[in-house]
Amino acid sequence: MAERRVILFVTGTRADFGKLKPLMYQVERSPEFECRVFVTGMHMLARFGSTVNEVLKAGFGSVHTYINQDGSAPCRMDVVLGNTIHGLAHYLREFRPDLIVVHGDRVETLAGATVGALNDILVAHVEGGELSGTVDELIRHAVSKLSHLHFVANAEAAGRLEQLGELPESIYTIGSPDIDVMLSDALPTLDEVREHYEIPFREYGIALYHPVTSELDRTAEHARAVADALARAPQNFVVIHPNNDHGSETILEALSGLAGRPDIRLLPSMRFESFLSLLRHARVIIGNSSAGIREAPVYGVPTINLGSRQQNRFAYQSIVHLPEDAGLILETLARLPQRFEPSGHFGDGRSRQRFLAALREPALWETPRQKRFRDLAPGAKAAPARA
Repeated sequence: MAERRVILFVTGTRADFGKLKPLMYQVERSPEFECRVFVTGMHMLARFGSTVNEVLKAGFGSVHTYINQDGSAPCRMDVVLGNTIHGLAHYLREFRPDLIVVHGDRVETLAGATVGALNDILVAHVEGGELSGTVDELIRHAVSKLSHLHFVANAEAAGRLEQLGELPESIYTIGSPDIDVMLSDALPTLDEVREHYEIPFREYGIALYHPVTSELDRTAEHARAVADALARAPQNFVVIHPNNDHGSETILEALSGLAGRPDIRLLPSMRFESFLSLLRHARVIIGNSSAGIREAPVYGVPTINLGSRQQNRFAYQSIVHLPEDAGLILETLARLPQRFEPSGHFGDGRSRQRFLAALREPALWETPRQKRFRDLAPGAKAAPARA
């Protein structure tokens, strides 16, 4: 029997773990491959819910944990990047995988792609070719250029990667893996979620507002506006803490004024499957999380997307874009439809099967580690540089 190929998944957040988990399970259950998981980032921080425990409970055979930042205060993204590169590089010296799988646009993702590329290891990027907004978009496209293989959500994303000079044969359109979970029968019931997280109401909206690292000078103003809208809204809200980007403490300070209210349930984090069940039954999701752009339309849940963090991303009839203005948020809440037609733009729930099928292709493992750029118009002359 041929030796099993080792696939290392790098996860730094509750969100990317939820998206990667279906792929991890598919690899774990396959006799041809060995699944390993490198856990770091906000997973390791108590103030963000210690979601490393969710990774450990998932039952993967090989899990390595690494603290890449001081949990007592927000850490600069460049410092987190450097720390993650340092820790992952040491791990690879001891446990060299055949393939590193990273997701999305976080600094831990960039670290995984960087270390893989510099150590002559194949790197696969899940959900490249998307438009993220703010600094996340720079990171996402940088990761794509450092990656050898691309597992994208749709043809639109594949086209963007080709614009970046990526070879068509390196791009696999599999759909978004989290939709495999969203459309499965494996989600907990709403009653189970409400009991576990002590949510006292059945009718509610969800609020999830993250820092925008390119607008830190306005974070306090924007966070106060969001908190004011939630305090004045006639609906109940489950409010989930932001990610650990710089500026999160400012948002947490604004949200602290909502603590103890009977119509608000503040949570540091949620298990991904529990969040999806909560989202499926929500009246609305408010904030600037990608969940409002990517996941909410799958269930037809209305989204009030705030600010610039998700700029230029997927446009759909269920998504309303607003500035961080309490009055506008409340006016829009009052006239939102209950539900919209569900969207299938990001997948059909079969991503994990397509991912495994790609891994089983011999040609994938013959992908050159030395990348080459593909011009869309070979031989075309470059435009003259500006003086």
